[in-house]
Amino acid sequence: MTLPVEVFRRVLERGRVMRGIALMGVCNITPDSFSDGGFYEEPAAARARVDELVAQGADIVDIGGESTRPGAGAVPAEEQIRRVLDTVRYATSLGACVSIDTASAQVAEACLEAGACAVNDVSCLRDDALATVVADHGAALVLMHARGTQEKMLGFSQYPESGYGDVVRDVLAEWGVAAERARARGVTREALVMDPGLGFAKNARQSAELLARTRELVRALDVPVAIGASRKSFLTIVGDAPPAERLGASIGAALYAASAGASIVRVHDLRLTRQALELWRLLQQRDVGPATRAAAAPTAIQG
Repeated sequence: MTLPVEVFRRVLERGRVMRGIALMGVCNITPDSFSDGGFYEEPAAARARVDELVAQGADIVDIGGESTRPGAGAVPAEEQIRRVLDTVRYATSLGACVSIDTASAQVAEACLEAGACAVNDVSCLRDDALATVVADHGAALVLMHARGTQEKMLGFSQYPESGYGDVVRDVLAEWGVAAERARARGVTREALVMDPGLGFAKNARQSAELLARTRELVRALDVPVAIGASRKSFLTIVGDAPPAERLGASIGAALYAASAGASIVRVHDLRLTRQALELWRLLQQRDVGPATRAAAAPTAIQG
C-alpha cells in the first residue's frame, strides 16, 4: 500500500524536474481570506476552482476552510469540515494531491480519511494531536513557522523590529522545536516540509529578509522548504498595491524561491506563475555560450 507521504514526495519530485519547483495552488473556502475570501464558498465554485487548478498544472491543491489573515477568528472544526470536505473528496476523485490547510486535528483526520496526502499547518504545531493524526495516516506535514494565533496577530506586515535577533537563525530554531515535537508523535523526518511563514509574526523587512535568505534555509535543513509569498502584504515593499494587484511581485518571489532551491511555492495565480517558472527553467537548461550570444546579437544597420 502506498502511503500518502510517498504520493506527496513523488509529486514534489515531479514538479522539481518539470519546472524547478512544485506548485501548490490555493483554494480558500472562506468568507474572509485576505485576497479571495468569499470567492469559493459555494460548493460549485469550490469545485470549479479545483478544476481550474488541476487544468493549470497544480502539483498540490491546498484547500482550507479557515482564514489565516491577521485578526481572523478561529473557526470551529465542525464548520471547517462542513466547508471543505466535499471539495477535498472532489479533488481527490480527480487524482489531485491534496493538502488540507488546518491547525485542527479533527479537520485533518476527516480530510486525510477523504484522501488528502498532507496537512498544511500554519500554527507551528500549536496542538501536538495534529502530529499524531498525520503520523497515523502516513501523511506529509507542512509545518509553518508562526508565533501565536491569527486572532492575536498584529496587522499586515507589522511586527516589532526587536522581535528577532537573526531572523533566519531564530525561525530555524523555533521551527526545529516544533519539528521535534512532531517527531515525538511519530511523524517521520521524511514527512516534514518547512515553511518559514512569510508574513506570520514578521514585519515586511523580516519577511523579505527570510525570502532573500531562502538558500540558507535550504542548506540548513534536510527537509523540503515551501515558500508562500503570493499576494502577501510584505510584497508592497516594491510599491503599494491591493492583494489582487501583487501578481508581478508574487511571480518574482516564486522565481527567486525556485532559484534558491525551495521545493514548493504556494500561489494564487497558478497559470501565470507556472508560465514564468517554465520559461525560467527552459532558459536555465539551454547552452547559452559566447557563440550563441554572438549569433543572437543585433546586427548594426548600415546607412
